[in-house]
Amino acid sequence: MPLDPSITASPAFEAAGGLVLYPEAMARMEARVEAIRNGSAGELVWLLEHPPLYTAGTSARPEDLINPGRFPVFQTRRGGQWTYHGPGQRIAYLMLDLRRRHGTVAAQDVRAFVHGIEAWLIQAFARLGLAAERRADRVGLWVVDGGREEKIAAIGVHVSRWVSSHGAAINLAPDLSHFDGIVPCGIRAHGVTSLAERGIAASTAELDRALIAAWPDVFGGIA
Repeated sequence: MPLDPSITASPAFEAAGGLVLYPEAMARMEARVEAIRNGSAGELVWLLEHPPLYTAGTSARPEDLINPGRFPVFQTRRGGQWTYHGPGQRIAYLMLDLRRRHGTVAAQDVRAFVHGIEAWLIQAFARLGLAAERRADRVGLWVVDGGREEKIAAIGVHVSRWVSSHGAAINLAPDLSHFDGIVPCGIRAHGVTSLAERGIAASTAELDRALIAAWPDVFGGIA
């Protein structure tokens, strides 16, 4: 739980229905980040899905975009490399004021913040009956099947003046063949999986509830 009582009952969670166009989501996220920074809006965790698209993080290599004409491609300010977004993948955009989170894993330490996101998702997955693991040498969450490691959640954040944006992409039940157009996160040695492929038939609402329920255990109170 947070040590600073000013962050109790924060952030708010909001779940979008339908598919949200990527440019619209970026515009809203950037506006909310600026409002958080100037004190005119509170923190927000926004849960949504996008139409099929590829995004390039700040470390993305051009050669890792294998099929550039398959889906729309967007450059982003988040960390990381190439990522796919599409129906069946739940996005969690985290608009948090890391200046206010003293004593939590989201304090003014980007590495600790990413570690906290991983811990949050591990706990949410556990509520749905899935054991996911982190790896010290690569960001994101992984499941092990017969010795093969497969990625089930990608993490890429941007922090500017200690307010965060972007966040995590969770593979609920996307079309995994859509990842074939990129080298996901620049990693060729491991595959990509989903909750559905692991035999967990969770709905979007059930995943959202698990994410909300797991949040206070890692980051403190929510609205």
